[in-house]
Amino acid sequence: MRYVFKLIRFIRPYRGLAYLSLLLLVVQVFMDLSIPKLTERIIDQGIAGHNQPLVIQTALLMLAISAAQTLVAIGNNNASIKVGEGLARDLREALFLKIQGYAYGNLDRQSTGRLLVRLTSDVNALKTLTQSSLRIGTRAPLLMIGSLILMINTDKQLALTMLPLLAVTSAIIVFFIYQMEPLFMTVQQKLDRLNTVLQENIAGVRLVKAFVRADFEGERFERANEDVTARSVRVMRFMSSMTPALTMCVNIGVVIVIYAGGLQAIRDGLTVGQIVAFTNYLMTTMSPLIMMTMLANTWASGIASAQRVDEIFSTVPEVQDAPDALELPANGDGRIVFQNVTFSYDPDSPEPILADINLAIEPGQTVAILGATGSGKSTLINLVPRFYDPNAGAVTIDGVDIRRVRQDALLGQIGIVPQETVLFSGTVRDNIRYGRPDASGADASGADAGDDEVIAAARAAQAHDFIMELSQGYDTHVEQRGANFSGGQKQRIAIARALLLRPKILILDDSTSSVDVETETRIQDAIEVLLGGCAGCTSLVVAQRISTVLKADKIVVLDKGRIVAQGTHRELMQSSPIYREIYDSQLGNGHQLELAAAEEGRAGA
Repeated sequence: MRYVFKLIRFIRPYRGLAYLSLLLLVVQVFMDLSIPKLTERIIDQGIAGHNQPLVIQTALLMLAISAAQTLVAIGNNNASIKVGEGLARDLREALFLKIQGYAYGNLDRQSTGRLLVRLTSDVNALKTLTQSSLRIGTRAPLLMIGSLILMINTDKQLALTMLPLLAVTSAIIVFFIYQMEPLFMTVQQKLDRLNTVLQENIAGVRLVKAFVRADFEGERFERANEDVTARSVRVMRFMSSMTPALTMCVNIGVVIVIYAGGLQAIRDGLTVGQIVAFTNYLMTTMSPLIMMTMLANTWASGIASAQRVDEIFSTVPEVQDAPDALELPANGDGRIVFQNVTFSYDPDSPEPILADINLAIEPGQTVAILGATGSGKSTLINLVPRFYDPNAGAVTIDGVDIRRVRQDALLGQIGIVPQETVLFSGTVRDNIRYGRPDASGADASGADAGDDEVIAAARAAQAHDFIMELSQGYDTHVEQRGANFSGGQKQRIAIARALLLRPKILILDDSTSSVDVETETRIQDAIEVLLGGCAGCTSLVVAQRISTVLKADKIVVLDKGRIVAQGTHRELMQSSPIYREIYDSQLGNGHQLELAAAEEGRAGA
């Protein structure tokens, strides 16, 4: 329950509506409790006394109360719905923003399916819990307390006879609720797994088709689906035994009232009207308990969901701004230094991903990171925008440890083209301007001045020509995840998006892997032209192709998380066996001619 109370803050903006809902609920309860008393009056004073006007008068009053009760119930429902929907909206937004603030390390440990369940199923469970509490959940205990008081007022001795039965019934309900909470937690966990499988298969449906694995994936989904179904059936079977047990308690109570009340009536201790009223009060007391059984699954599901939602809010981002975080120096030139950097995704791992990295990248340099798959290339450049913090050592930009810099200020000076290209639904223009929405706007002549920059960035990324061949040019709609574009086209749009920022530091994480060598060469040349007039623009390029790094000012060779060589292409050809091996595997043995030409040049000098 403590997890539910921790989320009460999301109801506070709607406390006026919540109080109104509760007030209307109290009025409705008073109306409910008045009906048995009026029934007693009709029987004992109207029917027994042959007083027809009193019968008609009381009956009309009961009809008026019923009509008013309907209006009050509608008002209560409307207010509770608004509170529940408002809470769900704010909770979804808060969860979304919290997830946006997660560091890469946090996201590495959370599957997309799990996060989606938190934002959808768990939020809906809490919305239902809130709405039910403001309606049935609060009404039930009020009715029970009010009925119990009126039962005592009607006949104290008979009411005391009912107390043990009410205690047993309440204990049964509490037992079921506490037993169901962990059961619903397991259902939600199974639902996490089902959503993860579903999300992976929908995202990779083309790969499934390509490898003819539809049957295998179907079986995997069926197992996850069966797990959810089996667990849900177990919960529902457990719940189904609760209602008959409580119904039996109600029937026992009615029998006791009729028997004990009948004996008192025979001895002139009670009137028939009082017995009827007492029976109605008993039903009004027991009915809320039956309501509670119907709400038990809502409460159990809501409590389990509250705990899972609290896990999201309680997760501390692994990368956070320091209390005294700074801006990057405005006059900085983009010098990057790795000082004794060691990093591992699992701090307890005996083998770090990066170890003892010492590297200086001077302003305006293009530095290429080369190495075998798994050598730590992408991990190294992910430390520069502070997607991760090193376990030891420091990364500095212009002499400032980036852990002392505000993240938004740091990222505002870095343009990134990630290894996995991501495009968003919208137009091509929107995707290129994603990092600089202010690049739009019309000049005095009515032309879109921002498009000059968009087009310049697209030209540099070798994307302008294919964009102009599209049916609507830069206004062409991009489908989800860029499904209507080829891999190379998506990559060039992503490069244009980064270039539009005119960043101080440009990071290209194997960003030309999906384009041909000729296009790659044109992209490299165009980037050099575009950034050539930008003092201090430093480029870090992760590459698989050796052709990508030949013109770099410095090439850094990684092997098993360590820098094993660094220098220019010519220097590494002479000094690094690993680099020569990579060169030979991609471009053949042509470097021998190159070295011979270099020797002739030195001899001639």
